Amino acid sequence: MTVKGVLFDFSGTLFRVESTDSWLRAALAGSSLTLPEAELVRTAQALERAGALPGGAAPEEAPTGDLAGLWALRDRSAEEHRAAYTGLSRRVALPALALHDALYDRHMTPSAWSPYPDAAEVLAALRRRGVAVGVVSNIGWDLRPVFRAHGLDAYVDVYALSYEHGVQKPDPRLFALACAELGVDARDTLMVGDDRRADGGAAALGCGVHFVDHLPIAGRPDGLRPVLELLD
Repeated sequence: MTVKGVLFDFSGTLFRVESTDSWLRAALAGSSLTLPEAELVRTAQALERAGALPGGAAPEEAPTGDLAGLWALRDRSAEEHRAAYTGLSRRVALPALALHDALYDRHMTPSAWSPYPDAAEVLAALRRRGVAVGVVSNIGWDLRPVFRAHGLDAYVDVYALSYEHGVQKPDPRLFALACAELGVDARDTLMVGDDRRADGGAAALGCGVHFVDHLPIAGRPDGLRPVLELLD
């Protein structure tokens, strides 16, 4: 396979979202609310079990009823994405109802995300080699400001975001859109992601697929570097 283009997933691949504890603390501070420390820790743990942090842990208990249907299609639109995640957070008692939306708003800020240690290195190496780069993400909001804030936007040629097209991975159409915008044949494209089901959908087009582990930043210092070896 001659790789002319590489597609990357966002969360768990190029970037990692902050911890649930940090997320809750930031939202509380932004809302001028406080909780006793022990209660704050318990609440953060409950939010994590609920799967309320986008990009964080999945719900320990599968959503039921109307929320189940919303959860399955959450990445098709901004409205469905917000409704699904605030629906999960509402399973947890918070000191103010407005905090559910404040938490959701917090996760969309660049400061809530950190690039993996080797992300800039690998993206810059791809640019030097003349390899086209796209980001294909199941998401309900515009992640471009996150890339700009962390200095990685200059390395990305195309963004194919599910909510902008009403199509979510593993539907091959989202990968096809990215390849078309890059001007690269799918058979000459490598998809890099952390979700075997969602990101593995690229294989239906003939793309090569490479998986990384969705780990904390400190636990994956060089997980993206093997991508460069696949180009050699």
